[in-house]
Amino acid sequence: MTLFLPPLAQDDFRFPPVDEALSHPDGLLAIGGDLSPARLMSAYRSGIFPWFGEDDPLLWWSPSERAVIQPSDFHASRSLRKAAKKSAYTITLNHAFKTVIATCAAIRGPEQTWITDEMQAAYCQLHTQGDAHSVEVWQNDLLVGGLYGVAVGQVFCGESMFSKATNASKFALWQFSQYFAQLGGRYIDCQMMTPHLASLGAKPWTRDAFITALQAHRDRPIIQGCQPQQIADWRPQ
Repeated sequence: MTLFLPPLAQDDFRFPPVDEALSHPDGLLAIGGDLSPARLMSAYRSGIFPWFGEDDPLLWWSPSERAVIQPSDFHASRSLRKAAKKSAYTITLNHAFKTVIATCAAIRGPEQTWITDEMQAAYCQLHTQGDAHSVEVWQNDLLVGGLYGVAVGQVFCGESMFSKATNASKFALWQFSQYFAQLGGRYIDCQMMTPHLASLGAKPWTRDAFITALQAHRDRPIIQGCQPQQIADWRPQ
């Protein structure tokens, strides 16, 4: 079967309407363009994200179902809370963006990751201009977990996470959820639902519901710039 995807113009950062995304494969919307900061932010503000392999063309997606965590609904299980009391972790924001995104790519290996060198460079540009952010989990001076994503007003679009120690990525998302809620954050977009995300409180939303929420909350920036800061410091109790 032949699929038709509208190619994106190099000098026009607009995307087709998301309701034109394909059903098979679910959410595939457009092809081409580039990973410039202007195009990436246009995509995220429209409920679209890039996802492609090393040898693929640039592909843009808006799936029919979205995994969304409302920060107040993050589920910190009894075992996670118990582990936190015994941990010795410091959680930071924007201390090591380049290392976090590189580790998210490396931990999956070249055959499984979509976080190509081109993608890493593009998101580092977004970080420099204050739109992409990282959360780091430190054990003493060792980076053992983290996540990164893009802030669109009161919505945070999560991209990837990693763990090198038990529960490290869960700690990152848990503490970021609390921090984000304190700032006035409404939703954390996790893109695709998985059992792991469901266990942390993610709910499946229809594309229409997600786009409606995004449009209502994308124009009030709440994370200003990318100043490094500490958002949690745990010591064994």
